Formats: sequence, C-alpha cells, structure tokens
Amino acid sequence: MNANRLSLLALMAAIAIAPVSASAADRDRAPRTKLERCGEQTCLRVTGHRADPAATVLIAQHEVAVTGGKRWRVSLPLQTVRAWSAPAARTIAVEVAGSDRRQMEAELPIGVFGNSAKLAFLSVSAL
Repeated sequence: MNANRLSLLALMAAIAIAPVSASAADRDRAPRTKLERCGEQTCLRVTGHRADPAATVLIAQHEVAVTGGKRWRVSLPLQTVRAWSAPAARTIAVEVAGSDRRQMEAELPIGVFGNSAKLAFLSVSAL
C-alpha cells in the first residue's frame, strides 16, 4: 500500500472512532438520578458535573441550590419533582448555566410517578 492510501485509512478510522469516544465522555458527565430517603419522605438525588464550580444549576427550569464544586448534587422531595414534571415523564431536564450552557436529560428511576406498566401476558419463545 502506498502512503496516501494508508493516510486515508487512518483518517477514516479516526472519524469512525471519534463519535463513540465523544458519546462515552458525554455519558460519563451526564446527570444521574436515584431515589433516597430524606427524613420522613422520599427524595430524588440528582448529581452532575459542571466546568465552573460557581455555575447555576437548573432542574426542570427551576434554579436549585446544589452542594459540591465541579461535581455537584442536590436532593429534591419527590413531590417537588412530580410538580415540576409532566405526568409519566421518564426524564427530567438538567441545565448548567455558564459559558458552556447546555440542557441535558437525566433519566428518572423506574416508578417515580407510580405508573407501572401492566403486563397482560408474556410470550417467550426459543429461536
């Protein structure tokens, strides 16, 4: 193979790999949620990352007071999350203000809204 062809193959490989690396990095920095007990009630803990430790965090377009620096967290009563979200929502909007402002969607834990799917029947077959 000549040098031009090898260069072209290397470039094509780099282009093919680049989106995978970018999405893996985004997944690592994507906000995450989990349910926790906070006193007598259940809360939704949201954690995330921000480039500027002083940047404002918004959950469902509501400014929230977070703890932490670049790695932040906040616990919200489940009643508040339900009031801020659409019925049967599967995600909640998380936004970090600042120069790299962008809105992300954090997946909500299963059952946050108490809407469990009713399964009429389950069919299993071997292929």
